[in-house]
Amino acid sequence: MASPEKKQDYPFVDIFDEDEAEKSFLLSKPTCLIILGKPGTGKKTLAKKIAQLWKCTLIEALEVIEENITAGTEYGLKMQELLFGGQSIPEELITKMILKKIESPEVVHFGYVLSGFPSLSEEYMTISEQIEKIRNLKLKPNFLINIKCPDYDLCQRLSGQRQHPDAGQIYQKNQWDPEILDKRKKKKDQHRGEDEEEEEEEEQEEEDEAAADTIMSDILPHLVQRPEDFLENSEARVNLYKDTMLHPLEDMMAEQDSQYLIELDGNKHPNELFSSVIARLQSMGLRNGALITRLQNPEEELSEGMETDELFRTLSSLKIIAPRYRWRRSRWGRACPVALKEGNIVMGLPDLAVSFLGKMYLFSSQEALRAFMLNPRPYLLPPMPLPPCKVLVFGPPLSGKTTLCNWIANKYKGKVLDMDKLIQPCMEKAKEKIIEQARIAAIDVAITKVKNKLEVEKMLKEQGE
Repeated sequence: MASPEKKQDYPFVDIFDEDEAEKSFLLSKPTCLIILGKPGTGKKTLAKKIAQLWKCTLIEALEVIEENITAGTEYGLKMQELLFGGQSIPEELITKMILKKIESPEVVHFGYVLSGFPSLSEEYMTISEQIEKIRNLKLKPNFLINIKCPDYDLCQRLSGQRQHPDAGQIYQKNQWDPEILDKRKKKKDQHRGEDEEEEEEEEQEEEDEAAADTIMSDILPHLVQRPEDFLENSEARVNLYKDTMLHPLEDMMAEQDSQYLIELDGNKHPNELFSSVIARLQSMGLRNGALITRLQNPEEELSEGMETDELFRTLSSLKIIAPRYRWRRSRWGRACPVALKEGNIVMGLPDLAVSFLGKMYLFSSQEALRAFMLNPRPYLLPPMPLPPCKVLVFGPPLSGKTTLCNWIANKYKGKVLDMDKLIQPCMEKAKEKIIEQARIAAIDVAITKVKNKLEVEKMLKEQGE
């Protein structure tokens, strides 16, 4: 016997309706990824590429440190103090910054790609505690990306790395080793094609290679090998990972749904790994974060006194993404969504206009624009933004006006504006002012009386003498 069909909650809702599609996107969870693997497998490189194309937030220890120092946050000032004092940044501080970044408004909208966490260091939290933190995140990762690489190949690759001490750029062995570069050049000389197009391409490649060789010839004498890239140190790091972290991570990956677990070959080129991940994400029907575009015209300034229709007609043609595709006005017109969220109707400024999901929004201040750029979802999801409802309750004294107002405000989460309470501070200030004036006047009168009395006594004394 067939089971009865489940009734839809809203059977007459059109899923292809524009408003419903926008609401569905705003309610959806952003794509979140964690990249795992042995030290030196290219987790950070892959994370940067994914964050750049997928428009999500890169969360990595060095990136978080630089961001906090640049922004001058509390953590950033504390780190600057430690670094100026010649001390290293403690693991506790880095972990707190990473967890705080995951809960930031920007990540709630765009999602994240996390690299380097859990970390091998157990100075602040053990690896099991770090993995438990990942399991209990409010924004749990959708995908686990595991980069696999044999120990021998990985250690050989790490020991062949060199770094430029000034720029900090890391070069692989096939980028700086003269023998490998000469072999590659000879092999290309042997396989030259006969077609003109191929010849032109090869000429361009040869010019690029010649320029690269010139640059490398200048950089090569300055390259150094980092202590952690020595072969014995690389082997020690890999063994430490296998002894302490590999088994807990395998348990976490075993709990993950297989279709949301991506395993990659670490011996392949980073571009191949990146292409594999993006193809997998697209095949799952996932959408990357919607961008917010500032609508500014560098050639002419838009005046605040411009009529609404003319203003939106001008903004609709700025920074369009395709020919004949114009931005549309939102249902709130010139009203600032952030101000509406706070219960105020404030018209936005033309210079603070953005486009999001094909619609235009104007904002009343830089702070409102900054809050919307970080995460627009709270300001667009129903029932916000809505024009605030204002109710006036009046009647004779002792008729229950205050009680009714409090009940209405409690029911609809409103705010009571009691005239007596609003006037009370002004009354107190006026009363204090009157008292101060009376005190000053009384002091002046008393001083005058004392002076007159002293003068009379002096005059009488002179007459008696």
